[in-house]
Amino acid sequence: MTTKNLHKQLYSLIEKGLAELAIPSSPISLYEPYAYTMDMGGKRIRPFLALLGCGVCGGNVENALSSALAVEILHNFTLVHDDIMDSADTRRGQESVFKKWNQNTAILSGDVMFADAFKQLEFYGNHDDFSKKEYFQIHKAFTSATITVCEGQALDMEFVDRSDVNHQEYIEMIKGKTSALLSCSLHLGAISAHASESQIVSLINLGNEMGIAFQIQDDLLDATADPEKFGKKVGGDIYEGKKTYLTILALERADEKQTRIIETVLANENATDKDVDSVLMLLNELNVLSDIALEVDQHYVKAIDSLNNFVDSDFKHELKNLLIFLKNRDH
Repeated sequence: MTTKNLHKQLYSLIEKGLAELAIPSSPISLYEPYAYTMDMGGKRIRPFLALLGCGVCGGNVENALSSALAVEILHNFTLVHDDIMDSADTRRGQESVFKKWNQNTAILSGDVMFADAFKQLEFYGNHDDFSKKEYFQIHKAFTSATITVCEGQALDMEFVDRSDVNHQEYIEMIKGKTSALLSCSLHLGAISAHASESQIVSLINLGNEMGIAFQIQDDLLDATADPEKFGKKVGGDIYEGKKTYLTILALERADEKQTRIIETVLANENATDKDVDSVLMLLNELNVLSDIALEVDQHYVKAIDSLNNFVDSDFKHELKNLLIFLKNRDH
């Protein structure tokens, strides 16, 4: 089997599993938004990682499908609730549940998605191939990741009102908001393959490094990417006054005058192109852009190196190709 065929096969398995979710039709106000959310699409990267995590450990990927569905439902639950917190009108180019229905409906539908995500894991408690210990490990990994995601979101919210956030704290926030569920996906896949402890640790590390790299890369691309490819103009985060890895690191390196420029522009709700350009120039002068580009590469290299603990296979090649693709992305 080629990696191209494997890629197609795994995504087909994911979409089939999602299509077969037994989402009830009543009460309609509870379940229609749930079905709507799951039909909105997305990259399905987390369920894909769950299947790859199983396959790279030599397991039967169909045994990882319940884990794959669980992480995808949980991820979409977080998006529904994120849109409530952000009062966001759109999600993936469509009306958010918050906008299409209302806040109360979005909260309750999100809640049932959260519960249904855990329900998917019952497969492992009812399957003779899985021990009581493995069932416990799967639940523990999933619960721990869920808590860590919430902690990451809380930190992100706290950072909005803080002027003293340092880059180490920002990385910890990323580990919660982005890395935790990626690592969990691989972790659950590994357990569903009856993987060794060393294999599990390697995949957890891969997900952690991948998540950190992806998020700070996103911050970097905001300042360096072709706006037509990236989907928004250069410096969009600066226009919005968002704290990112770039501006946090820049403020740590800046002198008093440079600090004043950066903080003034970020606080200005009507920042001009000239204002944003002045911050972008400082990011370059302070070597923030070059240093973060190097850091992104280092995290991806660590993620790829985590695969050294696995025998050669199509699944290993697919994971490596995914990491290389992300490392080289320009939008």
